[in-house]
Amino acid sequence: MIKKNVLSSKFFLTNVPEAISFVWLQWRSQKLPLAIFVALCLNLLIAPIVYAAGDGTLERLSAWAIGVLGFITLAIILYLSVVVFQPERF
Repeated sequence: MIKKNVLSSKFFLTNVPEAISFVWLQWRSQKLPLAIFVALCLNLLIAPIVYAAGDGTLERLSAWAIGVLGFITLAIILYLSVVVFQPERF
């Protein structure tokens, strides 16, 4: 059991710099996965706030869903405002 934990921590620590460099190199060509990752990370901040505002009437899954829907709504609003004000780009 202890050997497995040491092995997994060694594996994790050696691949973190490689993973960061890979994401850094690929972010220009693949923006959608990075945007989804950032939205989920921001949802880590929003979901507890929504959960606390629910006074115990919301489940945690519902708070996460409300956070994700809020980000999707914000993204659609931003996209549509760009389309309305800069239609020549589309």
